[in-house]
Amino acid sequence: MTSFSTYLDSSKNCSTMASVFFLYFILFSTFFSSLNCKFSEQFPLAMSTKRMEKMTRLHFYFHDIPSGSNPTAVLIAGPSSKMANRFGSTFIMDDPLTEGPEATSKLVGRAQGLYSLASQHDMGLLVVMNFAFVEGMYNGSTVSILGRDPVFNIVKEMPIVGGSGVFRYARGYALARTVSADQKTGNVVVEYNISVVHY
Repeated sequence: MTSFSTYLDSSKNCSTMASVFFLYFILFSTFFSSLNCKFSEQFPLAMSTKRMEKMTRLHFYFHDIPSGSNPTAVLIAGPSSKMANRFGSTFIMDDPLTEGPEATSKLVGRAQGLYSLASQHDMGLLVVMNFAFVEGMYNGSTVSILGRDPVFNIVKEMPIVGGSGVFRYARGYALARTVSADQKTGNVVVEYNISVVHY
């Protein structure tokens, strides 16, 4: 016959086990609930480095057209248009990118963003723009540039700080060289050679 003390011990054990199971249930419910509604996740860097990095080089021509009936660059801030080459002048652009230097050459993308005269001592531009490509396997992908363009340098180098689509996790640099500049209209054609490292 089972004694009363044995019964009590058994009851305590059952009660303790029930409490433990209840605690586990609460903890795991919270854990799985957090997984389903997580604000952020972190992964070990080793997982992303398994993908092979590659370098892509692109060559195209940039057409900045601030004049005429259909300008691709418009002054939005700073001094008046008569003083557009002064400190603080800021333009928004939607410039065509073409395969060759001619305006009629095949369109490969557009340069969309801002440039501003950010130097009081020389012609130094702050450039914030995306190259939005429309050609071939790069259609829908972008490369982002944020840097300084020293206008009168023969070759200007600017950093690539990111990208999207094919160019996710992009980094690299862009080399720009002015091909032609019309002093009267302000229209400029710039040759770009860019090197992009991406996955």
